[in-house]
Amino acid sequence: MGQASLPHAGHWRHVYWPASTGATGLDLRGLGAGFGVWFTGHLPWAVSREQYRAYYALRQLNALYDAPDPGYILKLADLQAGKAPVSVLPKIIQGGMGAGVSNWTLANAVSRLGQLGVVSGTALDVIVSRRLQDGDPGGHMRRAIARFPFPEMAGRVLARHFVEGGRPAGTPYRAIPMYARTGSARELIELCIVANFAEVFLAREGHDGPVGINYLEKIQLPVLPSIYGAMLAGVAAVLMGAGIPIRVPGVLDTFALHGPAEYPLSITGSIEGDDTLMRFSPSDWIEGTPPAMKRPLFLPIIASNTLALTLSRKANGRVDGFIIEGPTAGGHNAPPRGKPPLSAAGEPVYGERDVVDLAKMRELGLPFWLAGGRGTAEGLRDALARGAAGIQVGTAFAYCVESGLDTATKERVLRLAAAGSARIFTDPVASPTGFPFKVVQLEGTLSSEAEYLARTRICDLGYLREPYRKEDGSTGYRCASEPVAHYIAKGGGEENAQGRKCLCNALMADIGIGQTRAGGIVEKTLVTSGDDVADTARFLAPGAASYSAADVVARLLGVAS
Repeated sequence: MGQASLPHAGHWRHVYWPASTGATGLDLRGLGAGFGVWFTGHLPWAVSREQYRAYYALRQLNALYDAPDPGYILKLADLQAGKAPVSVLPKIIQGGMGAGVSNWTLANAVSRLGQLGVVSGTALDVIVSRRLQDGDPGGHMRRAIARFPFPEMAGRVLARHFVEGGRPAGTPYRAIPMYARTGSARELIELCIVANFAEVFLAREGHDGPVGINYLEKIQLPVLPSIYGAMLAGVAAVLMGAGIPIRVPGVLDTFALHGPAEYPLSITGSIEGDDTLMRFSPSDWIEGTPPAMKRPLFLPIIASNTLALTLSRKANGRVDGFIIEGPTAGGHNAPPRGKPPLSAAGEPVYGERDVVDLAKMRELGLPFWLAGGRGTAEGLRDALARGAAGIQVGTAFAYCVESGLDTATKERVLRLAAAGSARIFTDPVASPTGFPFKVVQLEGTLSSEAEYLARTRICDLGYLREPYRKEDGSTGYRCASEPVAHYIAKGGGEENAQGRKCLCNALMADIGIGQTRAGGIVEKTLVTSGDDVADTARFLAPGAASYSAADVVARLLGVAS
């Protein structure tokens, strides 16, 4: 069979499948790197395991975009006439920036543009609680919670957290309990389920585009109820980085049937025979007949070929693609391989060992997106030319009007970018996780050593706590950013506490819901962005002080005026 002339797939979307798979039986060579092919629902008799994996993944992608299930052998005439079913992948994935920067308004705006909008799943329980305590401006949380399928649970969440008219100025937010491997407060789990549902519901509201949710594997304790809540709202894709999420695909499989799931908790010092599993059974929370659910795609965020290969071969369920994140991306970065010495400025140094081999990625037969410093039309074209399905972009979207980042902070950083003075420091010790963490250098924030030292250490949110085995075999929890004496008393090393910053409280402050402390002091911010924050001003029209998600998408697709 000869080469095919591919039909146009729409202005905002494109058709993609790696030309290396050959699973259609067509000669796919020469169609152009990064472009794609129509696909058949039946395979040739002789196919490799890799081709079958590619075929199966593509069927799931068809389902994601509600494309008809191809049920016939592809004919060249059908292909040329544009009659064959098509799998549509987004060129652009909007990064899931936590906490609350990638909020429902941003994801909704991006998905309406035909790309994959993604909400951050980090700390949604405390975020939704604080929105409700602030009186739920606009009524959005209550509108979403009213659609939650278990009304008694929804009513309890509202009764506990909603404050009519909002909390009085200067009043601290009501605290919520912290998670534990077993025995977490029922009210906390209910809030977690409802909050994840609400964020995804609002992101999906008013359009038919898919919406994803992003989690950090390092934040393991709330992962099961979080995923279940997002799936109740119809989330189309689960993205996860900052760890090795090898057991997540199986969780998605069983939750799609409302079945019970387990997830191993990483416990420092655990020994063989210890029970390290977290368990969640939907039947303990369901009211009446639960809604039918689809299994979302799973797109792990990786920074090495080794991790991609491990997940594709050893995960306990289907992996549907990868997001390949480089060290220029914002937030947490993977540590450099080989533990090279820090730079003269005190930042981690990345080298050739930290570069993912895209030829090997193509051999896996799964779509992938490139992330980190890719937020330009040229970056997108280069990614497509190298066989990627597209790019994931975070920083450009973080500063658009729809994001959850505090407006004053957006304006301040954009002014610095326009003046050419926006600067990022990759801090090797700021995060309690031990992962390098990118920080925008801003006076008056915790990026300042003086502000950091002036803050009284406290750990009252606890998402980044480290579970550890106590002498009696039970599980304790410690955080390298809590009061140093407390950390040492729990077996932590004093040297490991030096320079650690409370990201949980700082990231809440970043989105305008920082906790109020004694004396009316509000938690300081600590803003994270990718290295390309210096270029964000390019999205501003002449004389403008802000830009929209649509401006970003248009420029990335190369259609801006």
